[in-house]
Amino acid sequence: MFSRLMPREERFFDLFAEHAEQLVLGASELKALLGNVADLPNRQRNISTIEHTADKITQQTMQMLHQTFITPLDRDEIHQLITRMDDILDLMEDVSQCMFLYDIHQVTVEAEQLAGICLECTQRVKEAVNQLSDMGNARAILNNCSIIDRLEGDADHVMRSAMAKLFREEPDTRQLFKMKEIYQLLESVTDRCQDVANIIEGIVLENA
Repeated sequence: MFSRLMPREERFFDLFAEHAEQLVLGASELKALLGNVADLPNRQRNISTIEHTADKITQQTMQMLHQTFITPLDRDEIHQLITRMDDILDLMEDVSQCMFLYDIHQVTVEAEQLAGICLECTQRVKEAVNQLSDMGNARAILNNCSIIDRLEGDADHVMRSAMAKLFREEPDTRQLFKMKEIYQLLESVTDRCQDVANIIEGIVLENA
């Protein structure tokens, strides 16, 4: 139990929760963007702002890590968790930037589906992170991790089907490669969510 490690700096859990909130905000903006590409400038700006906010939280966490003698989790686990969470938002920003740079004005249903899965993944990450300070929540945390794993598998399936359809039906080679990049970035968001889930699962199994 974490209580055995007292005294320790508890604010790490607050920072994790703040960052996880940014993940959900970013994924919500991403889903809205894929649902209405015409709103790209606003959504891109919003995602960039959210990503910068998350970066500040990550920097604050790292600074606290260097200044704290006794931490509630293994130092490497804290470092891995916050950096992998940050990777998720970096990829979301990559999607919005690619949409702008590639001048994409229309996306597929499959891209919208992937964006929806990204949002579901981040919501589950947020739930798991918010429960992490109390190992009495171990079962619920592991359940959220399991759901994230399933969602990542769903994203793999959607992407494979989308890729096959793209190469069969898209006559414009430039559009084909643009959408291929978007699919891969969106699927990578779910991969990074799974990475976070794996870290959280390891924390729970070591400490519960």
